[in-house]
Amino acid sequence: MGERVLVLLVLVFTFFLVAEAETAHEDFIALWSLMDTLKNTPASWSGSDPCGDSWGGIKCTDSRVTSIKLSSTSLTGELSGDIGSFSELETLDLSYNKALTGSLPPEIGNLQKLSSLFLVDCGFTGPIPDHIGSLEQLVFLSLNKNSFSGTIPPSVGNLSKLTWLDLTENDLEGAIPVSSGSMPGLDKLLNAKHFHLGKNKLSGKIPPQLFTSEMTLIHVLLDNNQLTGNIPSTLGLVQSLEVVRFDKNSLNGHVPQNINILKNLQELYLSNNKLSGPLPSLRGMNLLTYVDMSNNSFDPSDFPPWLPMLWNLTTLKMENIQLTGEIPATFFSLVHLQNVVLNNNNLNGSLNIGTNYGKKLKRIELQDNKIERFEQKDLASNIKIILVNNPICHEEGETQSYCSDAPANVLYTAPTSSCPPVTCRSYQDLSPKCKCAYPLMGILSFRTPSFPDWQNYSHFGEDLMDDFKANYLPVDSVSLKNLTLNQLQDVELSIQVFPSREDHFNRTEISSITSVLSNLTNYPFYFYPYPYEYYEPMESSKKSNVAFVTGAIVGCSVVLVLLLFAGIYAFYQKKRAEKAIAQSNPFSETSFMRGQRVSKDSKIMIPQLKGVRQFSFAEVKKCTRNFSQDNDIGSGGYGKVYKGTLPNGQLVAIKRARKDSNQGGLEFKAEIELLSRVHHNNLVSLIGFCFERGEQILVYEYVPNGTLYDTISGKSGLRLDWPRRLKVILGAAKGLAYLHDHANPCIIHRDIKSSNILLDDHLNAKVADFGLSKTMVDCNKDHITTQVKGTLGYLDPEYYTTQRLTEKSDVYSFGVLMLEMITARKPIERGKYIVKVVRDLIDREKELYGLEEIVDPVIGSESSTLKGLENFVDLSMKCLQETGDDRPSMNDVVKEIESILLMDGLNNTSGSIASISSTFDEITRGTSQNLFSNESFDSGVVPLQPKIEPK
Repeated sequence: MGERVLVLLVLVFTFFLVAEAETAHEDFIALWSLMDTLKNTPASWSGSDPCGDSWGGIKCTDSRVTSIKLSSTSLTGELSGDIGSFSELETLDLSYNKALTGSLPPEIGNLQKLSSLFLVDCGFTGPIPDHIGSLEQLVFLSLNKNSFSGTIPPSVGNLSKLTWLDLTENDLEGAIPVSSGSMPGLDKLLNAKHFHLGKNKLSGKIPPQLFTSEMTLIHVLLDNNQLTGNIPSTLGLVQSLEVVRFDKNSLNGHVPQNINILKNLQELYLSNNKLSGPLPSLRGMNLLTYVDMSNNSFDPSDFPPWLPMLWNLTTLKMENIQLTGEIPATFFSLVHLQNVVLNNNNLNGSLNIGTNYGKKLKRIELQDNKIERFEQKDLASNIKIILVNNPICHEEGETQSYCSDAPANVLYTAPTSSCPPVTCRSYQDLSPKCKCAYPLMGILSFRTPSFPDWQNYSHFGEDLMDDFKANYLPVDSVSLKNLTLNQLQDVELSIQVFPSREDHFNRTEISSITSVLSNLTNYPFYFYPYPYEYYEPMESSKKSNVAFVTGAIVGCSVVLVLLLFAGIYAFYQKKRAEKAIAQSNPFSETSFMRGQRVSKDSKIMIPQLKGVRQFSFAEVKKCTRNFSQDNDIGSGGYGKVYKGTLPNGQLVAIKRARKDSNQGGLEFKAEIELLSRVHHNNLVSLIGFCFERGEQILVYEYVPNGTLYDTISGKSGLRLDWPRRLKVILGAAKGLAYLHDHANPCIIHRDIKSSNILLDDHLNAKVADFGLSKTMVDCNKDHITTQVKGTLGYLDPEYYTTQRLTEKSDVYSFGVLMLEMITARKPIERGKYIVKVVRDLIDREKELYGLEEIVDPVIGSESSTLKGLENFVDLSMKCLQETGDDRPSMNDVVKEIESILLMDGLNNTSGSIASISSTFDEITRGTSQNLFSNESFDSGVVPLQPKIEPK
């Protein structure tokens, strides 16, 4: 026994000698310096090798410290200049340490490889050092909720890779810096998605130079400052904007008329300023969900006629802006409308909600107006109407409920627990899984007050759990309670995070959880944790060498036995889990065998998915960077599409269904089977899918040049000349013909439109989005009777009236697409249907068939070279015949377009296409010698010319 102890001592001693040399000397010294200047460093900071001894919050790569994450660890003291010694550091997170005070040392600028700096909710004071502009690799900069003072350093404009700038809730003052001469400014941050500068003391005007057309901003939050002057019209240049907060400043003058060109804007906050002039028109901003223009000095105006046309509106706030007249009942029929606040105006007459009001409508506040009548007594009980201080409530004896106020501070309260009665220890809480534990508690404070209809966000907690699991954190469950408005009208939500292994978290776990919650930049909240004081007591580490060795031997023996039992148990649990997953997964063999006797022929029931891979949800999250907004490349009725990168470097497009999608597992399986069977150069290829926890995700090949709609409408920056348009439409026709005549069984797409035709890097067309597709034994002979689905403007009228679906329904949609190629107009534009417009204008005796006024100017300037246009129009009209029997098949359409191409003098061989594609590659690379040469125009791609603004 003594010999064994001696051998063990030698091994342990040797281990420490080797380990001591592992961490780089400069990083080791810097960490010891941090321990010397900061108090309450983690108890795990012991041993001679930070990289080898698992120091809490320290991550190393090749013996160099690359990450320091010490959020919510109760650190006290000041940050010394030694922090600048970590030359390989990439992430620094010291958030939620309120006792971490003093100024931010200028040596922070020495961290040349730092990409993420999170110092949220600490006690830092003094100016933000100008040296921060030296961090050229910085992507995330979060210094919110400190006491930083002085001005925003202009050097921040040097951070060309920065996507996230958050300086909210400090004491920053002075003007917003913009570039001048050699001095940088925030206008240089062309890759920034977020400017969060609210709740400071910034003053002066919003510089017009701050906004340029090259920017990719999504959020501009300048609320709760001391800004003056006009809203610059240059704001309209940033077409990517989704949220604009200018509320609670002293802005004056007219709102720029071009604000309604921000077609992607979803939330607009202009309240509590001194804005004047006419009420700005928001007509056409159809993505707006939240509008607040309250408490300004606009000219008196009637209730805006464009408001009932904001289809996605959930909340309208226009208090105290001199509105007059009656509110039209059509306004309340908006399907997403929830809250209307129009207090302190001059609205009069009758209040008529109508009978068609939206099902989500909850609250209508019209206090201090001149409403005289309200006859509707049979409204849904959940709709609260407030008419206090209106003539209708001044009548003697009026005691209706709408004549009393009801505060709206509490927006939602979580349902009571369904757990059986349990008595937990003091300070413990009952988790959603009915376990007593000490949870981490805190507040989620949302960056905008638009967090809508909380009851439709039941999956929010599940999303948070996914993030915890992706970071391997021991979290059992999450409880969300009490969505409320605080005194600043910020929306807040209480959160409890429960442990899974013990009834408490340790310090490292608390630090990791708070770090994850503070760094979820895809979510619209700040996380503010409450102090956590329920750590397991730490035993003294001062023990004798003999006790250490004896404990180590006994401990190792116990651990070996436990590991053996744990391995057996884990294996058993894994088998049970695999069986349960298989039974719930429509893609597994078990799901098809359940309740059946397995026979030799059973295998034919299992879906054949050759060449299609099943991804785990964790894999999908990783390749999209946790569904980052930066990777968001589109959205539709089905859900969102993200750009992703597989581990082998392949780019993919990941289509994630909304959580409220009505498609079931078996229907999703059927769609996967359909997509896995079709393979054609003009169809988008399916690479894989994910079906976990109700998620329905499709992984497609990535098609880099976006949709045909974006190209012909000018959004993509590319312009197609006439020959190239013919080649694109031919490719789409070939893809569709393959579905009708060569797929087995044949497939009817049901949603052919320009936004479902993608263009690859050689501008070849690829038909996409098979979510509405239907299969038939023989498309040329059969029909099916089914519920009408498709896109308005492209729908076959015969299918619409009879519900009889045939392949000729796709032919009709394709005919509409052909007219789009000629006119670059939407099928329905300004109330006019493109099919009727073309039919009315066609004059076969005139040049261009009399269509000069609606031909896309991009190709209209080539009128002398539009060979085959008349034949193309005739073919489209054949496709648009009223009855399917009179329409050609897609095979006939392909032959007709090929003949038009030959008439146009183009040799439609692979060689000629390759030549054109090669020229296109040169153009997209920006080679100056080819950009404006004849070859560039002959290739079919006309470079987008710069827009010249009138003086």
